[in-house]
Amino acid sequence: MIREIIAAQLPVGEKLRIVKNRIEGKDPDSGRIAIVSGIHGDEFEGQYVIYEMVRRLQEHPECLHGSVDLYPALNPLGMDMAVRELPGLHMDMNRIFPGNENGTALEKVAAAIVGDIAGADLCLDIHASNIFVREIPQVRISEEFAERVLPYAQLMNVDMVWTNAAETVHEATLAHSLNLLGVPSFVVEMGVGTRISRHFGNQVTDGIFHLMKHIGMWSGELKGKIQQPVLSTDGEVEFIRSGSTGVFLPEIEHNHFVKKGDKLGEVIDPLRGEVLEEILAQRSGLVFTLREYPFVREGALLLRILTGIDHDE
Repeated sequence: MIREIIAAQLPVGEKLRIVKNRIEGKDPDSGRIAIVSGIHGDEFEGQYVIYEMVRRLQEHPECLHGSVDLYPALNPLGMDMAVRELPGLHMDMNRIFPGNENGTALEKVAAAIVGDIAGADLCLDIHASNIFVREIPQVRISEEFAERVLPYAQLMNVDMVWTNAAETVHEATLAHSLNLLGVPSFVVEMGVGTRISRHFGNQVTDGIFHLMKHIGMWSGELKGKIQQPVLSTDGEVEFIRSGSTGVFLPEIEHNHFVKKGDKLGEVIDPLRGEVLEEILAQRSGLVFTLREYPFVREGALLLRILTGIDHDE
């Protein structure tokens, strides 16, 4: 059932129309989860996940217990223009929650989104990375709500769960605002901006159905074997940044283990044909973030490595 959440006139002269698809199963009021995507206009991984969710739910409606609300594009104007922020306003939509019913047009939009999701038993906020780095499928949760949310996150068939990972789960974000309202919420991050990985999308979709089965909302079959994620905190993550301005050439693969001292790549100067910098691993671990966009400036993020885990894990 397609429903309009809000239609707002923005200062840039455009009309922002946000819609959702509610799929109801047996006893539709017995439970409700919300799956949202597209807060950032350059993120499309969630579009595929929501497509797969709708397709699979409609294929076996008899197996659904409760209701699933699917919000494919919370920032449709940004997606139209393939820009991360709200076009013309240079504002990150994920920094204005929970909004204000009596505030600006955008604050009213944010308040309407939060109001529509409020009361759900669970909310999954699906993101992709930006255009610069690629991420393995992961759940990000804030330490403040970890005790309540972590049991759900571990069922999601992702490669890792990162506690207190980034600003995507901190104050003024959708996930943080909903957690404050008592709706267990977490961020799923994967892939790279402006792209879709079917492999990642299918992996996460399988995880959502696994989670739904665990909480009694799905009685159908599950696809494949669900994996257990590795758990990490900021203290176990090594950030590797460029010390030069040039072009980054990686020499390792994404989602692979490296050992201390391994060569990870080079930053080169194409004009002079010189290697400006060799990038070496300072600690052993799993490469879960890898630079996708080759041009880098000094200080740009090249890799993140999850340390403190064994190669066999």
